[in-house]
Amino acid sequence: MGTMGGPMAGHLVASGCDTTVYNRTPQKLAHWQQSNQAKIATSPGEVAANAEFVISCVGNDDDLREITLGANGALESMGGGAIFIDHSTTSANVAREIAEHATRHGVFFIDAPVSGGQVGAERGALTVMCGGELSAFERAKPVISSYAKACTLMGPVGAGQLTKMVNQICIAGLLQGLAEGLNFGLQAGLEMDTVIEVISKGAAQSWQLENRAKTMCQDEFDFGFAVDLMRKDLGIVMAEAQQQNASLPVTELVDTFYSQLQTQGHNRADTSSLIKLLRATT
Repeated sequence: MGTMGGPMAGHLVASGCDTTVYNRTPQKLAHWQQSNQAKIATSPGEVAANAEFVISCVGNDDDLREITLGANGALESMGGGAIFIDHSTTSANVAREIAEHATRHGVFFIDAPVSGGQVGAERGALTVMCGGELSAFERAKPVISSYAKACTLMGPVGAGQLTKMVNQICIAGLLQGLAEGLNFGLQAGLEMDTVIEVISKGAAQSWQLENRAKTMCQDEFDFGFAVDLMRKDLGIVMAEAQQQNASLPVTELVDTFYSQLQTQGHNRADTSSLIKLLRATT
């Protein structure tokens, strides 16, 4: 029920779903409750009881294990044939691990990480990449569509998380290139609004250019997905790359830049803050 889960749950309520919500930090529910009507549970097990769909959005592998397998975990309370949809960004390994436990309980598991950030969650325009059984996906897709503009089955359990890793690899390299290009333009004395408008019509066009370039030039970095979260994701990416024997030289380099931002105290700045390192050296 945080930055992502809160808006997503709000869309579920607005779509008419009979919704029960839970958050490990109860205080985070207070603001959400002011504009949403839903039942409040006191544990993952309580929120999952008698539910056809259970949807989670937490921080990491251990968080997912806690809410599914821990004390009063969700899986033990779920009925046969129910579907657990996890929108967290985790390792593919933990997705497969939880899916095995779910199968023993007669429950379907879909790993369904999202892309689109806080704005996408608020607008109900997330992109969701799923791993799981086709029959479960087809049942879950109409529910997910209440807060997503695109929802695609990528393969068996784990495929959603692997696809999200591809997404984060691409974003990391793209943002560093964008940071370098914008800093170059600023140093050259160009009128950057015009530069951004022109290059967005050509091969340099991207979501990051259209949505983050101007704010990067203005030293504004309060737009959702934080450096701390990106480093968590890139750690997952690099661990998987080691298992796959895949080379990620640019990703590894950009990860060191995000580490520098953390050291400088920019943990909660959004991921476009890479340009701060370049502007600090000029």
